[in-house]
Amino acid sequence: MLTPGQYYTLTVSRNTDFGQFLIDDDGDEILLPNRYVTDHIQPGDPIEVFVYTDSEDRPVATTEKPFLLAGQAAYLEAVDKTIHGAFFRWGVPKDLFVPIRNQVTRIDIGKKYVVYMYVDQISNRLTGTTKLNAFLRNEEITVNPGDEVDILIALKNPFGYRVVVNNKHWGMIYTNQIFTPVEIGDRRKAYVTRITEDNRIDLTLQKQGFEEVKDSAGKLLELLEAGGGMLPVADKSGPEEVYRLTQMSKKVFKRAAGTLLKQGLIEMDEKRTILKNNPGTPSEK
Repeated sequence: MLTPGQYYTLTVSRNTDFGQFLIDDDGDEILLPNRYVTDHIQPGDPIEVFVYTDSEDRPVATTEKPFLLAGQAAYLEAVDKTIHGAFFRWGVPKDLFVPIRNQVTRIDIGKKYVVYMYVDQISNRLTGTTKLNAFLRNEEITVNPGDEVDILIALKNPFGYRVVVNNKHWGMIYTNQIFTPVEIGDRRKAYVTRITEDNRIDLTLQKQGFEEVKDSAGKLLELLEAGGGMLPVADKSGPEEVYRLTQMSKKVFKRAAGTLLKQGLIEMDEKRTILKNNPGTPSEK
């Protein structure tokens, strides 16, 4: 059975006046409307499509790329609403419906909201909800400290940002762990720093330990090369100046510079970090 909200690689079975019918290994067929049919795809050829339901709730295929799949959350714009609910643009012709019962707060047209999409078990329709707690659970954690995870920045609070972790859990990134601008709706890679006794997931946007230092050292080298072999920042520079010039926290910068110093690749004075053996390095005036 072809479930709405997922990608499938199907085989073109036959051409019709309405489009091409595609078939899966179980013999189930679905229509790919003419607007998505190209001359070079013929019966017997494989094709990757996304399955959803059209305005008459019939399963239909598209080659367009949606902003999210069933079981995922995304930051979507509300484009219309009625007394029954709101409609969101999500990358396919039929807008995603979020019923009134699935709305945490009033939806305003033109604004964006974090929406989770699921398949309604009664109607088999793709449906949206802004009540994320119904689907994001922390009772059984599926990640571990040190894991790299996918996150969606969802909510800002006085302590930092609540984020959706792997479309399964709630997590938290604290303000003092954020060293680069973030916005609601951003998708990022993050790293689990700890899981508390009450199953809260704390995260950071920076790699931890050796991997963090290695990546930051490489970035610092690139910045030095791009700057002609010198950056006007060093060990005694203020955290704000370090971040402005390197997009690193002072702590990460010092670790990266320390690694490069040990490798003999740079030298530092009170005001500058200098790339060694670089003919383009400006001299002190």
